[in-house]
Amino acid sequence: MGSLTQSMNKLIISLSPHVHGGDSVQKNMYGVCLALVPALAASLAFFGVGAAAVLATSVLSCVFFEWAIAKFLLKTERCTICDGSAILTGLLLGFNLPSNLPIWIVLIGALVAIGIGKMTFGGLGCNPFNPALVGRVFLLISFPVQMTTWPEPGQLTAMGADAVTAATPLGLLAAGRIDEIPGATDLLLGNVGGSLGEVSALALLLGLAFMLWKKIITWHIPISILSTVAVFTGVLYLIDPTTYVNPLVHLLGGGMILGACYMATDYVTSPMTRKGQIIYGCSIGFLTVVIRLWGAYPEGMSFAILIMNAFTPLINTYCKPKRFGEMAKKGGKK
Repeated sequence: MGSLTQSMNKLIISLSPHVHGGDSVQKNMYGVCLALVPALAASLAFFGVGAAAVLATSVLSCVFFEWAIAKFLLKTERCTICDGSAILTGLLLGFNLPSNLPIWIVLIGALVAIGIGKMTFGGLGCNPFNPALVGRVFLLISFPVQMTTWPEPGQLTAMGADAVTAATPLGLLAAGRIDEIPGATDLLLGNVGGSLGEVSALALLLGLAFMLWKKIITWHIPISILSTVAVFTGVLYLIDPTTYVNPLVHLLGGGMILGACYMATDYVTSPMTRKGQIIYGCSIGFLTVVIRLWGAYPEGMSFAILIMNAFTPLINTYCKPKRFGEMAKKGGKK
């Protein structure tokens, strides 16, 4: 009787789920940050002090603005800056900026990303659009000259206007200077101009392998994006190789890998089901190529992701999983 009483005292009554897989918001956010370390090292190796200044400003200002808005505007007692989401937003925003961008513009981008892209909707889990991309697109529209002036890699001590600039591979493509586009090796290693996080495709792919290994994300969104881009641009290249470039240029150049692996896979703004994620990824890949080849901007990944963020609720509605316990209808009967 005594042992039975002791066993009953150990029973715990709680709400579901009763089995926990060990995942948490904090663990996954810091996991993505860890996956970005190779890209961080590559950006510092190619752009030196300028990259360090932009990234540090972006991360610290995102953390500060989230803390200030939560404390003084929303007046919440719970501290949200420790879950890693603000740090990740700052990293991703910094990776979408050139290393010679003035610090005051970086601060504006961080304020827009956190204040408008995230906290306006209630904070983490409530935002319909990727906050880092909201900040990036706002800066691109507001400061187009500064946001499209790309320094050449290898200037480790240059900052701001002191950096020597050059065209990016996608800029050369948009200008019709196909013969001047760097080879696949330079695109893979990162020896090209561009935003901090998009120059080294190899470093970003290493981070993708880490996230897949740790099951932080699944393959559905990145693979569907990259395969759609490869097929679409491959068909165009076969039709007219003098006008369109090898698909490797689209896959390794610009923000393709960064967007497909780290921004389109955002938990909050991407579909929940596997079928929905594939539809979402294929649509992003298609829109990116359309904007790159026939749009006003040489890079279309940011716009494509934000457009499909808006369609995520519709995709979730269309791709609902079968309810637990629901039987298939046969002959009008359940």
